[in-house]
Amino acid sequence: MNNPGTSNKATILLVDDHVLVRAGIRSLIDQLNDFIVIAEASDPVEALAWVAQREPDIVVTDLTMGNHNGLDLVRQLRQQYPQVAIVILSMHASEELVTEALRLGASAYLLKEAAPAELDIALQAIRRHETYLSPAVSTKMIDRFIRAPVAAPNPLQSLTGRQLQILTMIAGRKSTKEIAFELDLSEKTVAAHRAQIMERLGVRDVVGLALLALRYGLVSADSPFFQHSGGL
Repeated sequence: MNNPGTSNKATILLVDDHVLVRAGIRSLIDQLNDFIVIAEASDPVEALAWVAQREPDIVVTDLTMGNHNGLDLVRQLRQQYPQVAIVILSMHASEELVTEALRLGASAYLLKEAAPAELDIALQAIRRHETYLSPAVSTKMIDRFIRAPVAAPNPLQSLTGRQLQILTMIAGRKSTKEIAFELDLSEKTVAAHRAQIMERLGVRDVVGLALLALRYGLVSADSPFFQHSGGL
C-alpha cells in the first residue's frame, strides 16, 4: 500500500548496516519515476519497526548486517507482512543462499556488483508481481538445477564420517584452528578436508556448507552459525 503523498509510486524501505551503501542505493532510487524511499534501517529489528509504522510496498535489504542474520528478516517479513515484497541486494552469489532466500519469500535477488539500471528492472518486475534474479545468479541457478547432474537424495551421504564431523563443526562456527585442536589434526589436514567437502557437495563457501548442514538435519536452526552469523 502506498503512503499519503507518494502518489502512485511504490514505497521502499532500505535495510543495510552501512550508511554510505544506503545513501548510494537511495540516490539511485531517487532517479526512478515509479519508486520512492520512505525510510531506512540499519538492522532487522529497526526494519521491522519501520514496516509496522510505514507499511512500505517493498523492502530492499542486504543479508549481511553485522551479527544479524538477514534471512531471519526475510522469514519474519513473510510471516508478519505477506503483502510486502522483498528484494535482496547482496554481495553473496552462493546458490544455496539464493535458494534459501527465495524459499523464505524473497521476490528478487540482486548482486551489489550489478549495473545501476538493473535495480530499476528488478523493482519494475516486483511491481508486476514477478520474480527477478541478477543474470549472474540466474545463470548459476540454471547450471546447478538444470544442466548439472541430478544430485543424490542426500548429498551428505558422499562424505566420510570424519568429513561429516568437520562439516558439523564448521556449521557450529568453529574455526580451522579450533577444529584442528579438538580433533587433534593439523590445520592443513582440516583445510584439505574442508576443500574436499566443498568439492563433493558442489559448494563454494562456508555459508553454503552451513545451509546444507541445516537442510539435511546435521545441525539445527539454533546452531551458533545461524544465531550469530555475520556470513548471512
